[in-house]
Amino acid sequence: MLNRETCHQARLARDARFDGQFFTAVKTTGIYCRPVCPATPPQEHNVAYFASAVEAAEAGYRPCLRCRPDSAPGSPAWKGVDTTLERALRLINQGALQHGSLIELSERLGIGERYLRQLFHKRFGVAPKTYALYQQCLFAKQLLHQTRLPITEVAYASGFRSLRRFNDCFKSRMGLNPSQLRHYASPDNNELVLQLIYRPPFAWERLRHFLARRLIEGQEWLGDDFYGRTFVWSGAKGHFTATHDPQQHCFRVALTIDDVSVLQAVVGNIRRLLDLDADTRAIEDHLNVAVPGLPLVAGLRLPGIWDLFEAGVRAILGQQISELAARHLVQNLVDALGEPLEDQRRCFPTPASIAASDLTFLKMIAARRDTLRRYAEWYRDSEAPQDAEQWLTLKGIGRWTVDYARMRGISHPDIWLSGDLVVKKKLHALEDADPHRAAPWRSYLTLQLWNH
Repeated sequence: MLNRETCHQARLARDARFDGQFFTAVKTTGIYCRPVCPATPPQEHNVAYFASAVEAAEAGYRPCLRCRPDSAPGSPAWKGVDTTLERALRLINQGALQHGSLIELSERLGIGERYLRQLFHKRFGVAPKTYALYQQCLFAKQLLHQTRLPITEVAYASGFRSLRRFNDCFKSRMGLNPSQLRHYASPDNNELVLQLIYRPPFAWERLRHFLARRLIEGQEWLGDDFYGRTFVWSGAKGHFTATHDPQQHCFRVALTIDDVSVLQAVVGNIRRLLDLDADTRAIEDHLNVAVPGLPLVAGLRLPGIWDLFEAGVRAILGQQISELAARHLVQNLVDALGEPLEDQRRCFPTPASIAASDLTFLKMIAARRDTLRRYAEWYRDSEAPQDAEQWLTLKGIGRWTVDYARMRGISHPDIWLSGDLVVKKKLHALEDADPHRAAPWRSYLTLQLWNH
């Protein structure tokens, strides 16, 4: 948690760089706000500060209807350090406690249920299920504000199985019925468009350039101010287009999906793919100290890939060849095996479709095709496909492939691609540079060196 004086100055200045890093609760009104709230700032003696929205809610405050704390970017000041908690939050946001138990989540994390509870109480002051329910309510509030989805669909999209349960939970945590909040919704928004906020600065042109060099036609599309792609998530299919609005520090995401029950997880993954929750200012301050002399690009984001499987395929196809040649191979794979959608769009091929193909249409050595097929077969049959370390048991897959896939497929913040030729060359030019001092942000150091 930031110190009180820093919070005080940030809220008075409405400094967007602190958006989501803390929340201001007003004792006289019982409301909590983002530091960028347009309302007249309250007197300091009437204010309490909280590190997260769920802590403010547990203290009895309800969210502001003007600044909409549900829209704030994530605030993991500990991100990259507390990796177990970070992974737990990612799984919860993907619905782990909506479709499973706390014991099952603990087993997936490789820790005991008691220890998991301790982690949440230490960080948020609440139990994991309480945290998960409040996140569901915040997401529902965002949908009620920003879309015209019927309330029943909002409940379903937020992970509630019952409308009655949704209404009761929402009222107890938000202080309003969902129907009351609907009066504040955007009046003309008949399509599913969400505003995803980030903390500035955001180096959009650098991110756009990175994505453009690896763009797969039909699966992805890119313009001066937008990026879009198709996706599959837990059987649901769809596509999105994210348009950058630098004035409002956000992306406006137009989304089409055939099953809204996974909408919260999909939106969370879009945030990860564009790295909207990164605190680039804190990361760059750390890198400045860790690697002196390295000119840093302000606001550089870690470009994600939709999922770990796709990242692994791209990494395998990119082994020991040029970027252009790798892109051509991925394009051929998508054209041949990707499932067609409307408007000549295609989804990325499934593990089953790759495993069933002889892949002879890929003009590369037979050993590399065999590696790709073994990888797809393993992914198709594995009970724990998210553990990329197990790929090392597959012939043809080494450390660089695994690390690259983790860096972009799950946006791991602390991956150091020591074997990358560009990284080695750029690092060698810096005197006394020790990349280990850059932990836990070595993925961003890698990216900075690529951009140097």
